[in-house]
Amino acid sequence: MARRKGVPVDDADVHAQIADSGSLHAEHGHARAVGSAFLLDTMRSGLHAWKPFLSILIITMLGVAVLTGIYAGCRDTFAAANRFYRAQGLHDVQVISTMGLTDADVDALRQVEGVEQAQGMRMIRVKVADGDGKQLNATLEEPASGSPAALDRPYVNEGWLPSKPGEVAVTAQFTHDTHRKLGDTVEVAADGEDDGTHGLKIVGIVTDPSDLTNPGGYSGSAFRSSVTNDYTFYTAPDGIQRTFVKADGTPIAAADPKVYGSIVLRLDDAENEDAFTASYDDLVSGTVKRIENGVQAKREQARRNALVEEAQNKLDAEKKKAFDQIDAAQAKLDAQRRQLDDQLKQLDAQTAQIPVGVPEPAQLAEAQRQWAAADTKLREAQQAIDTQRNEAFSAFAAEQQKVDGIATPRWYLQSRSALAGFSSLKSDISSIESLGKAFPIVFLVVAVMMSLTTMSRLVEEDRGLVGTYLGLGYGRIAITLRYALFALLACLIGGGLGLLIGFLGIPAFLLVVIRGLYAIPDLRLEYDWLYGSLGVLLFVVGVLGAALIASVREMRQMPAALMRPKAPKAGSRILLERVRPLWSRMSFLNKVTARNIFRFKARLIMTVGGVAGCTALILCGLAINDTVAALGPNQYRGVDQYDMLAVANDGDEQALRKKLVSDGTTTAIMETRIENGEITNANDRGTNVQLTVVPQRQLGELNTMFDLQPAQGDSLLGWVHGGNRNQPVRLDNSGIIVAQSAAQSLGVKAGSEVTLRGDGTQPHKVKVAQVTRSLIGAEAFISEDLYRQLFPAQQAGDGGTEPAITWNAVYAKLKGSDSEQSEYVQHLKNEATVMSATSCAQQAEDFKFDLMGAVVALIVALAGSLALVVLFTLAHTNVSERLREMATLKVLGFYDREVHHYVNREMMVLTVMGIVIGLPLGRWVSGLLTNALNMPGIYFEVHISWWSYIITVVATLAFAWLVQLFVNPVLDRIDPVSSLKSVE
Repeated sequence: MARRKGVPVDDADVHAQIADSGSLHAEHGHARAVGSAFLLDTMRSGLHAWKPFLSILIITMLGVAVLTGIYAGCRDTFAAANRFYRAQGLHDVQVISTMGLTDADVDALRQVEGVEQAQGMRMIRVKVADGDGKQLNATLEEPASGSPAALDRPYVNEGWLPSKPGEVAVTAQFTHDTHRKLGDTVEVAADGEDDGTHGLKIVGIVTDPSDLTNPGGYSGSAFRSSVTNDYTFYTAPDGIQRTFVKADGTPIAAADPKVYGSIVLRLDDAENEDAFTASYDDLVSGTVKRIENGVQAKREQARRNALVEEAQNKLDAEKKKAFDQIDAAQAKLDAQRRQLDDQLKQLDAQTAQIPVGVPEPAQLAEAQRQWAAADTKLREAQQAIDTQRNEAFSAFAAEQQKVDGIATPRWYLQSRSALAGFSSLKSDISSIESLGKAFPIVFLVVAVMMSLTTMSRLVEEDRGLVGTYLGLGYGRIAITLRYALFALLACLIGGGLGLLIGFLGIPAFLLVVIRGLYAIPDLRLEYDWLYGSLGVLLFVVGVLGAALIASVREMRQMPAALMRPKAPKAGSRILLERVRPLWSRMSFLNKVTARNIFRFKARLIMTVGGVAGCTALILCGLAINDTVAALGPNQYRGVDQYDMLAVANDGDEQALRKKLVSDGTTTAIMETRIENGEITNANDRGTNVQLTVVPQRQLGELNTMFDLQPAQGDSLLGWVHGGNRNQPVRLDNSGIIVAQSAAQSLGVKAGSEVTLRGDGTQPHKVKVAQVTRSLIGAEAFISEDLYRQLFPAQQAGDGGTEPAITWNAVYAKLKGSDSEQSEYVQHLKNEATVMSATSCAQQAEDFKFDLMGAVVALIVALAGSLALVVLFTLAHTNVSERLREMATLKVLGFYDREVHHYVNREMMVLTVMGIVIGLPLGRWVSGLLTNALNMPGIYFEVHISWWSYIITVVATLAFAWLVQLFVNPVLDRIDPVSSLKSVE
């Protein structure tokens, strides 16, 4: 101790300061010792209370696994798809024109704000012989150069991309469907041209970047199968113009190298966006609107002007050539006329020299006859020239009208959502992801409820110890931290295990199924630190909050009150006692059970609520499975009343009809036209549909081929349905009929106005006359007259005044059993006139949705695990808080089996009450989840079989019985003496 200079020091003060310093060090040492003892006691209590610790851990583990697992599997799929799209340069926007596109259009699009790259794509529609006499549709494209910056580059699976004419790369889907392989030759012919067929050697098998569907995978996308096949082939650069040529060596019109079939665009910052998010859609829609409001109209008009100028120059050249030929013929004829006139003058002069009365010489007479014949020929030739000139004037006037009548081309701007493969992948995975967002909510609620029950019981067991700590001077915050650390440690360990399962186990299981549906390269597991941390934090907050509530509620009492045993809850009269005839006939134990159930109201709420939640989850999983399983039969044997749909090859429509009639297998036939279409709502959100044109004379027969009923709507409880099912929907000229799945995905209803576009037609506004019940497939029905009115230029008929609709498909009802019908359809597929044929009986049998089935199995397993943990937790809590009561029963002479019945009867009654509440709750949740599965091409109409209800009840009761097997030994080990003296 320092001493100031000149100040005397008192020895007594020094001794006093030394004593105070020693006392202070002693107090710090004592505090450290006490703190260490408190921490050590906290750890010992955690080891002693391992059952509640394990319950919180497992519930948290299951909750975090469900929260992160399904999400991680879906995110891994989206991430792999995004990587593939970036690597192959899949376009963000595609521009298609009704009259082709040019380099000037490419340059104009490059100048639009937000467009990073514009690339023209040369393509030609071809017919492909499949080797069995059938003609398949395909689009032959010239991929861009091998530059890494090129767009829409095919992914090579086998072989290589073509490098010279005569080579072709085909998709894996084509090789799967036709059993072709590398080295085979395919015969192709330009669609609508007469230049013959061309043999192309397959040198590569590729994946079209716009379609990742696994050709050899599961049938999960069966509900999107089209009646017309369309493949994409790839040829060498300049391969189209060097393959499809005329006799003079020049390319045919469809292979004009100066005209592009489409222009694909890459947008600024698009690669930094997730293509499956709303922000990406906003980015694309913003650029599309700038194109529509900026260059589209100008370039459409410019293209028309160019076409008109080209056609006019060609017409003028042909006109000049024709009239030059006519004028040359006229000049030649005029020269001959002058020569003949000169001959006539000579004949007249010779005739004048003959004396009167002298006969004309024979030679002169012959010359006159020759002149007369020549004059006749000249007059006929003049008449022919005049006729030819008049016909030329008429013909060129008609051609001039055609030139003047050239329509303004129409641009169609399509985002990736217009690609069937992209939209299918997005809708499938997004639907599964929506389930992954809904189920964890139930897990979280159950986890909080169970944590509150567990921690309340734990604190209540330690009330004497808590009172002792408070009496020793420990603060309430310190004691609360004792239980908070207990819950936090269990939650963190459970959360860590849940992350392992959620980011490794569940995604690995889902990706196996997803790989069977989509051939996505580089599909791998990834960890999302932010989402994983937030998932654990969510359960930590819930469970820790429950622990704090339980601790604070118990420590509101004074230390002296906490040190005394808690008085048991007083019994009270229950409502059942007022039903005297029933109450008087109940046994003593049953009366005790009834009173105990309602005496512990917190346990009643927690048990019933926990069991109800788990029951609802199990039923919900089974309900989704039943709903998916019922889709096929309800569609193909309910909505679809026809037995077969056959589509003819081009030009074989009548032959197909004659074939069906001559076979004598059909009982009813309805001709129709089927083509690909697109419906767009008022918000420019579109979906692809199968557009079915019904002949005006057969509108009534449509209802014999389809059970067209008004679309239904589930109520919240799911038992009330909208729509009058006694009034079938009738097709007329007032509007189109849209299938329920398409209407739901677009958010349209009867009376809405939509934009309809057929195959190669311009879009037109049309009214939705009615939305019809349909579960599988996005269809739209339109009458013949309305189709002609909307699309008058679809195909020129006789005289060019009326559309000539080609009825390319036939709906038919067949004789025989389902197996006989399937066999006949399979036989019909081998006919050369048939492009495709489908049997409703076979489709109903084959329909599967494997991805949803896998997720349902996962959900049911996790829900069952949660139910088991919940029942075990509640049973353990029930026994631990009633040890003295059980000991008293044993002292009174109850046998072990009777004690078992005494306790288990209460748990079984509470379980049954939870089941009764959980079944309708599960039905309601099933309706909410199926409505969340908003997928184009499929509508989930909730269907739950009675077996699912029975399985749910039996499973929950089995879990309760299994828990009893674990609880009974605990009851047997209760020592009456020690339990009754435990309070002392």
